[in-house]
Formats: sequence, C-alpha cells, structure tokens
Amino acid sequence: MPDAPLTCLDLWCKAGSSSENKGEEGIAHFLEHMVFKGSNHLKAGEFDREIEALGGSSNAATGFDDVHFHVLVPPTAATAALDLLLNLVLTPALRQEAYATEREVVLEEIAQFQDQPDDQVLKQLLKACCEEHPYGRPILGFEASLKESTPEQMRGFHSRRYRGPNCCLAIAGAIPKELEEILSNSQLAQLDYKATDEVELAYQPNLNFRKGRLEIQIPRLESTRLLMTWPMPPAKNQEMVMGADLATTLLAEGRRSRLVHHLREELQIVESIDMDITVLEQGSLVLLEACCHEKQLKRVEKEIHKLLRASLDSTPKSQELERARQLISNGLCFSLEAVSQVAGLAGSQALWNRPQPLLAPLEHLPAWTPARLHKEMLPLLQPEHSFTLIARPMEAS
Repeated sequence: MPDAPLTCLDLWCKAGSSSENKGEEGIAHFLEHMVFKGSNHLKAGEFDREIEALGGSSNAATGFDDVHFHVLVPPTAATAALDLLLNLVLTPALRQEAYATEREVVLEEIAQFQDQPDDQVLKQLLKACCEEHPYGRPILGFEASLKESTPEQMRGFHSRRYRGPNCCLAIAGAIPKELEEILSNSQLAQLDYKATDEVELAYQPNLNFRKGRLEIQIPRLESTRLLMTWPMPPAKNQEMVMGADLATTLLAEGRRSRLVHHLREELQIVESIDMDITVLEQGSLVLLEACCHEKQLKRVEKEIHKLLRASLDSTPKSQELERARQLISNGLCFSLEAVSQVAGLAGSQALWNRPQPLLAPLEHLPAWTPARLHKEMLPLLQPEHSFTLIARPMEAS
C-alpha cells in the first residue's frame, strides 16, 4: 500500500516448547515473557515505549517448534526498530526481581488455561495420543517446573537455543534500501554460527503417536465432544501435508463437505463438526471435532465411522476436489494480506530450511488427483488409525 507503507521485522528461533529438556517444561514460553522485561541496554518496559515512539507495535508467540518476536513500524524507523528488537531478544537481562514477578503472571496464565473446558479437552487428547513426546504437554509447561526454575536455568536455555543456526530474521513490506549494510552491522551478524550437535539435541526425530480411546468428564463443558486425531507426515513433507489438507477440506469444511452435509445439514445430530490439520515439524496431526447432545453421541460416532469407511469405496468426484483446491488456495492467499502475515510465513519457512515463494505450497495440489487421494490419503484417515477422545460435561454434585 504505497500511501501507508509499513515494515515488519520478524525474528524467529528454534526455541519452542519441544526443545525443552526434562525439568524445563514451560521455560520457552516463560522466556518469551522475560524478554520484554529488559535487556543489557533496555530497562523493563523501555522497548515497548521506544517502539511506540517510532509509531510501531510489537508482539511475540511461542509454539511447539519455535518462537518469534515481531515489530511493525514505518519504514523510516526500520533500522532503529531492528536494533531494539535484536538487543531485546538476543541479550535479555533476566533480572531476579523481574523473574519472580513475571513467574506469577505465567502461573496465573496456566491457572486460566486449566479453567477453560475446551483447552482441557485438547490437552487431554494430546497427552494421550502423543505419549512422552513434547507435543503431548502444554506449551505453557507445568506449574511445578516453573516454580523450581531459576534465571540461571533460563540463561542456559537461551544460550543453548538462541544461536546463529537456530535463528532467522524475516523482513516484509517496505524494505530499507541499505538492508545489507544494516544487517552486517547488527547484533544478528555477531551470533555464533558454528553448528554443533547440541543445537539439535533436544529434538526428537518422529512423533510417537498412540492409537486408542479415552473417555473423560470435564467441569463446565457446554456439550459432549467427540474428537478423533490421526498422525501425518512432518511439515517438511509439503506434498503429503497438502494432500491431508485437501482430504480434510473435502470431508469437513463448509456445508457442501461430506461430514458437515451429512451430520449437520441432513441428520441434524451435531451442533458443529470440523476437521483440520495442524502442521508441525516433528509430525503433523489431523483433528476432527464434533459437538453434540449426549443422547446423540453413539449415533454421531457411528455415522462418522460409516462415512470415513465409505470414502474408500469410490474415488472423490472431480468437482469435490476442485472445490477443496479452491478453498485451500483462497485461504492461503487471504492469509497473506498483511505484511506481518507475509513476514511470519516467510520467517517460518526459512527457519526450517524451506525458503520458497509464499504460494509455492499450492503447486503440490494438482499432483493430488481423485485417484491418488483415494489410494494414498483417505486410507490414512480411517477410524482404526485414530485416537478417539469422548469428553462429557461433568454433572454438578
């Protein structure tokens, strides 16, 4: 937008919750909080004030695989904002007083998470199907681990993870002309880029998915939930990921999809039903969730199984597949309307050694013909390959 140019600076690091060692559970997310409490050159709160003074804003997020910190500023402020961002993230002060105070904030966040019925359902599902893998524990971590953590332990995590081979800076929007000079003189260029075995030590190569079934009761849950999840290839296998995206879209996105049309529109036995893929670096997950009345639960599960098995009887119709392709294409295009979204996708792809044009994943869609989807993908999404969780509202005593 020439009349309102913006620059997004997005610093990514392979320092998500899956890179935590035993006893560090929650420290990745806690560190995200502590970063904003000051650095070796910035006092607590000074970063936010300086970014706002430049006419910008900032935010951060921690996931299973990575963490990123971004600022959105006018292009004339990009150099100053980059210096502030790199100093804040790469040299956090981790002061004892701020550490104790912010730990209480994180513990309160965990308490709020534990008080949300929907969050607890998903937590129980991941814990059950991912077994001992880090994806099976909350990104927020455990209360006990956080209470025992220290600034020294956090410094060790930061030193181990926030290193050159683990970091990536994405810049989107109005790009400063002197970008190369700015970066070569920045703190990013001073990081240690020597590759060591320790850098990837915490990462497990594969997701240990467990098939099975679990029934639980959750306080204050508004309706009965049926959740099914399936393992899928990791993010680096983009062709299979796009195939899974096509299959889930065909099955349960929009009124014309098979599951929504049959269970909600025709039979009217679910309040809602959806199916999606969560793309992760060590193994992706497809999740189906249906909300219904308790008296309809058995029928809902029976009909879902029936429809999934019926998908093996014949190849998908060409118009079904074309509709799914169009929805996926629209979704990706619409997700790149803001410079922060562009920087986020570009940063994530480059961090995990997948630099490519932003719409490149769509190039895998034509390879998934109706016959191939029927032969290679739909058999993976059968009930016998899933973990099923039934969550019911806990009756008041």
